[in-house]
Amino acid sequence: MQYRPMTESDLDAVLAWDVKEPVAWIGADRYREETEARQCRPEWTWIAEEDGRILARALWWGRSDSERPITLDCLTVHESVTEPAALAAGLLAAAHAVFAEQGATTPPAYNIMLPQDQGDEAGRIAAAAWREEAARRAGLTERIQRLRFEWAPEAGAPEPSDRLVFTAEPDDEAFVEVFRQVARGSLDSETIANVASMGEEGAARDDLEFYTGCPGKREWWRLAHTPDGRLAGFAIPSRTPYGPNVGYLGVVPELRGQRYIDEILGEITRFHAGEGAERITATTDSTNVPMANAFRRGGYRVSEIRVILAAPAA
Repeated sequence: MQYRPMTESDLDAVLAWDVKEPVAWIGADRYREETEARQCRPEWTWIAEEDGRILARALWWGRSDSERPITLDCLTVHESVTEPAALAAGLLAAAHAVFAEQGATTPPAYNIMLPQDQGDEAGRIAAAAWREEAARRAGLTERIQRLRFEWAPEAGAPEPSDRLVFTAEPDDEAFVEVFRQVARGSLDSETIANVASMGEEGAARDDLEFYTGCPGKREWWRLAHTPDGRLAGFAIPSRTPYGPNVGYLGVVPELRGQRYIDEILGEITRFHAGEGAERITATTDSTNVPMANAFRRGGYRVSEIRVILAAPAA
């Protein structure tokens, strides 16, 4: 068995790859689009080959200006393989070793995306099981489960209330401060990890850099205040490369538990709806029950379960 990045001669076989499992995967059209944007690249596209036959394919993703891949977004094994976890684990380990030689300090995380609009629950469980086992064998032993929500126009946009006042704020430092405040006591696993590794200030500035680098516009961001002028939180409508999303929202610790989160989410939904959005996406950890419940109250439905597998933090 040979594990290697694809070459130009492999392109037709990589594009012709088909997946019948109930799991999200990258098809030919999306691969071409993301290759054009340099988000998928030949050196990040790995195959397992035996006797000239491709038996597994792994596609890592990064930003257009990334030096190294950020996440593994698609891992598939040919249906004829009797032990897919073993084959996939070997493929991941080989790629991780090369990424490390190129300067990666930790292997990219792996996103397993399980659409919820298909009825094959047993098939989803099986599809996730061997992929999780492969990732575990390759060193990605930390597991987080996230819920992906979607809003559609038929759900309706909530009417504004008088509970909060939303204002634009051009000063980035004001958002650094509110990033710091809403991180305190957060139930979001990534926020908790970032604060633990970088401190409040470092995590806040990392968040600012990330969201200003997203396809959404900085002028969309809003601070939220109560009518008497107290800071309540903030709303960041944003975009992914595929469409509008709920970028970030939060309530300061002293005002939590009063459903201000519903007002802030409603502001983001109204903004995107006013721009003609046909779909708005959002994600939260499955353990972040208050946020998940707010999405449900706001007319969002679960469209996908995302399992994120990563190497342990140093």
